[in-house]
Amino acid sequence: MTPPPKGYLLSIDNGTQSVRAMLFDSRGELLAKHSIALDPYFSTQPGWAEQRAEYFWQSLCDACQGLWPQLEIARKQITAVSVTTQRATAVALDAAGDPLRPAFSWLDQRKVDSRPALGRLESLAMRALGVKSSVDAFHQSAESNWLAQFEPDNWAATAHYLLLSGYHVQRLTGCYSDAVASQVGYLPFDFKRQCWADERDWTWRALPIERQMLPELVAAAGLLGNITAEACEQTGIPEGLPLIASGSDKACEVLGSGCVESNTGSLSFGSLATFNVTSNRYFEAISAHPAYPGVVPNSFNIETVVQRGYWMVSWFKREFGLREQQLAAERGVTPEALFDDLLDAVPAGSAGLMLQPYWSPSADDTAGVARGAIIGFTEQHGRAHLYRAMIEGLTYALREGMEQVEKRSGQRIQRLVASGGGSQSDSILQITADIFGLPVSRPHTFESSGLGAAIAAAVGAGLYPDFNHAAANMTRTSKTFYPDPANHATYQQLYRQVYQNLYRQLQPSYKKLQTLIGR
Repeated sequence: MTPPPKGYLLSIDNGTQSVRAMLFDSRGELLAKHSIALDPYFSTQPGWAEQRAEYFWQSLCDACQGLWPQLEIARKQITAVSVTTQRATAVALDAAGDPLRPAFSWLDQRKVDSRPALGRLESLAMRALGVKSSVDAFHQSAESNWLAQFEPDNWAATAHYLLLSGYHVQRLTGCYSDAVASQVGYLPFDFKRQCWADERDWTWRALPIERQMLPELVAAAGLLGNITAEACEQTGIPEGLPLIASGSDKACEVLGSGCVESNTGSLSFGSLATFNVTSNRYFEAISAHPAYPGVVPNSFNIETVVQRGYWMVSWFKREFGLREQQLAAERGVTPEALFDDLLDAVPAGSAGLMLQPYWSPSADDTAGVARGAIIGFTEQHGRAHLYRAMIEGLTYALREGMEQVEKRSGQRIQRLVASGGGSQSDSILQITADIFGLPVSRPHTFESSGLGAAIAAAVGAGLYPDFNHAAANMTRTSKTFYPDPANHATYQQLYRQVYQNLYRQLQPSYKKLQTLIGR
């Protein structure tokens, strides 16, 4: 293989829990990193989740400034920079580019009670197609509608309505532009054509947004702008360095994991647990839930989601993990590193304890009533059983998502690659392999989202002719876990005969709970 051209890529990843500034070389090796922990949001009312956009920006600046002392190269040797961010966090800016209010986090759950202003025939057609409820839900969940209805003065002053990715682009370059593959949120975006929706599309009538409020869209590897003198002063990123379009953190994670073929599934074990597969054609794994744009231009990421996902590990640590927290403090390690001992102490199937991980609403919960559930308790069950049942339940839900994708695509998944915090646990990856009955690999770097952004930067800077060459040279796996036949047989029975029936059997009780005590 011809050695790749030499180059250095600066990658900035503004996730939910932290902002990381990273330097990769053209082989995909992580040379340096600095991380700034985030308070993901603050909440002034139940269900609200907000954070100041300036806080995200200052954290980005701090992450970059903390990176420079670690470098063994001069900053002027950096070839290009790319930024990836959490999805669906929205920022309203005034004409001067200043935030009018805190950003709406993707975790925000507020809704409006109104319905979109559709024409009579249009509304009837949507009912006939069975999508009217999804259209109404889109309108009711859109942060822009809440802002227009409850903070009309702020909405009247809104000149630019951006996602967090677009906000960072504006702060870095002065340009109102954003990556195509970052457009995941309640926006008038055409997911099939991967551009702003046609002016006749219903989304414009479901939202108060006007076209001039939105950024210009740039395909991955395209130029978003160049680092300004002001951004250089605040971040230390060299002035004039090209800022290359990549995509959202999940889209970059799929690419950075090397999941560019349609028979390879990408698992993300983060705050939001997801299953993704890359496709060259558009289809919806769940009706009315779009396929998102992949980083590779004209590709799609077919995604299913487990809300909260591996946030549940933090929940378990807070509620049941005092012992591990104390031991971790004594040993100088993280509490999560000690949780594998709990997993290894319990057999496959958690001695009959089973968990349904709907701690937040599920996309396929059409009735909108699902809650979390734990069934099968006996006197033999303890903390370790509960923790393993939680990991198993999350994995069952992800497998269910994969099977939905396989059914709609007609193609079987042959291997999996897992990223995110949970993927650093050997025990979790072995459980994953056993439940799916497929080999599960771990990428060579934990920072697969940052690597995905670096791959886009490498293509945009001309280090590689296209994404296939860049991914082939910059991604690889470090370790693969294979299913244990006996454990897989146990899980197969529990998954088919128990887990897949849980929601249907518990739904009447969920409905009754909602009626009696509300959400």
